[in-house]
Amino acid sequence: MSAVVADRPVTVPDFATAKAQGRKLAVITAYDFALARIYDQAGVDALLIGDSLGMVVQGNENCLSVTLEDAIYHTRCVARAARRSLLIGDMPFMTYLVSPEDAVRNAGRLVQQGGAHAVKLEGGERTASAIRAIVDAEIPVLAHVGLTPQSVRRIGGFRVQRDADKILADALAVQKAGAFAVVVECVPADLAARLTKELTIPTIGIGAGAGCDGQVLVGHDLLGLFDGVRPRFVKRYAELGKMVAEAVENYCGDVREGKFPGPEHEFK
Repeated sequence: MSAVVADRPVTVPDFATAKAQGRKLAVITAYDFALARIYDQAGVDALLIGDSLGMVVQGNENCLSVTLEDAIYHTRCVARAARRSLLIGDMPFMTYLVSPEDAVRNAGRLVQQGGAHAVKLEGGERTASAIRAIVDAEIPVLAHVGLTPQSVRRIGGFRVQRDADKILADALAVQKAGAFAVVVECVPADLAARLTKELTIPTIGIGAGAGCDGQVLVGHDLLGLFDGVRPRFVKRYAELGKMVAEAVENYCGDVREGKFPGPEHEFK
C-alpha cells in the first residue's frame, strides 16, 4: 500500500504515523492542475510545489529567480486538483532569510492565498529560527538539508554533500525547531540511513538512497518530460517527452497533408 491513508485526505500527523509504522511516503513535485490531478488520483501522499518550477516550467538555469508570486500562483493551481494529497508549498529564495517575521508573513501567504497545507524551506541551523516562528504561527514546515538548491552559487553546483557532522547538526536543528519532516537531498546513502534512524521525524530522500522514510522526485524528471538537468539518481518511470514529440509530429503531418478532421468530428 503506497498511500498513508486510503479513505481520507493525508494530513501532517499521518507523516509521523507512517514513520512509526514503517510505511514509506511517496512525494512528487507538481506545478499545474492537469498533472497534479493525475498524481493525486494515483495515490501520492504529498504534492510539493517545488521551486524547481524555475527550471522545469520557466526554463531558467536554477531556481533562484522564482518569486513568491510565482509560488502562490502554481500552488493555487495544484490546490484545485488535490483531493487527498498533502499540499506543500516551497518557499522561494529570500522569502524566509531576512527575518523570522518575514518568513511567517510569506508562509502565511502561501497558505492563505495559495491553498498550501504546509510549507517547505531550505537550511538547517541557519534557518531554525524561521522554522520555529512559522510553526508557532500554526503552519506546518517541511525542512530541507543536504544539498540545498537555493545555495547553488555558494556550493558551486549541484554536488553531493558529504559533511556528516554538519548535515546531522542541521537535521537535529530543524527537528528541534518543530519541522514535521525533512527532505534529505544528495547525501551518501549510509548517512541518510543514519539520519533516518536518529531522527524522530520522517526523512524524505532525493538522491539519498532507499533508507529514508520516503522519497520525492521532480514530476517532470520521473515522467521523462525534462532534460535540462538529469541527475544520475533519477529513475525515469516513463519517457513521455518522446511520446509527446511523436504525437505532435503526427499532428503536424496530418494538418499539412489535409487529413485534419472536418465538421463531422466537431464537439456536440
